[in-house]
Amino acid sequence: MSTVTVLVLLFGYHTSTEGTATTSTAAVSPAVAGTTSSGSTGSSGTATSGGTSTTASATFTGSAADTRWGPVQVEITVANGEITAVDVVEYPSENGRDQEINARALPTLVQETLSAQNAAIDMVSGATVTSTGYLTSLQSALDQAGL
Repeated sequence: MSTVTVLVLLFGYHTSTEGTATTSTAAVSPAVAGTTSSGSTGSSGTATSGGTSTTASATFTGSAADTRWGPVQVEITVANGEITAVDVVEYPSENGRDQEINARALPTLVQETLSAQNAAIDMVSGATVTSTGYLTSLQSALDQAGL
């Protein structure tokens, strides 16, 4: 009987990579991102000049990564070949647990990205699904930027 119970529990276990949640646009917390996106993927650039040198700055929005709990989308700003800003424009926030996890995880992921200047960053413990979606979208934005 205990073998049957163990097998039922084993086969009933759902991993964090199984299935996808329905797609919805989530509100972005000001602590996580300064801007929101209409959901389009693309890039825009601006050039500013100061003194005798010109500093070019461009924004690249990664593709939205569908996760089990909802889409995650990252936008980076690049100036002179360096990531100067990271905004998480879409992430799961449908319930209190999503909000709790992402309020802790997203600022950590953003800071790690700014420090590493690439997608070779550690995932946040307890936020594996969000971290995976973040890294997927970040890599898409980095590919667009040619970094």
